[in-house]
Amino acid sequence: MAIQLNHTIIHSRDNRESAEFLAYFLDLEVGTPWGPFIPVDTANGVTLDFATAPAESITPQHYAFLVSEAEFDEAFEKIKRAKLTYYADPHGLHPGEINHNDGGRGVYFQDPSGHGMELITRPYGGFKE
Repeated sequence: MAIQLNHTIIHSRDNRESAEFLAYFLDLEVGTPWGPFIPVDTANGVTLDFATAPAESITPQHYAFLVSEAEFDEAFEKIKRAKLTYYADPHGLHPGEINHNDGGRGVYFQDPSGHGMELITRPYGGFKE
């Protein structure tokens, strides 16, 4: 069997708020709660299980999502309408900009718990199938 990432747990100040935030921007569905988790499934079968945790125990993580050009356009419009601060880089040195790395487009923004979210239209290192 080929090894695949199946799910990961994302600690959040409010699991419902964070799950709905990501689902909104990526046009995904929030799944049925399971125990302490609110799941959001991605197209490649990876589930993001949001779990509420004390704010002081949340270590900001980075989550990058490969999206189509049309999905990027839709998500980026939502980011702008929500007046979220966004950046062209992970260090926040280029606010209000997107990048064009590897011939695609990319943008960084934070979720309600301070996790770094990244949308890219091309994988790093160029297009790979």
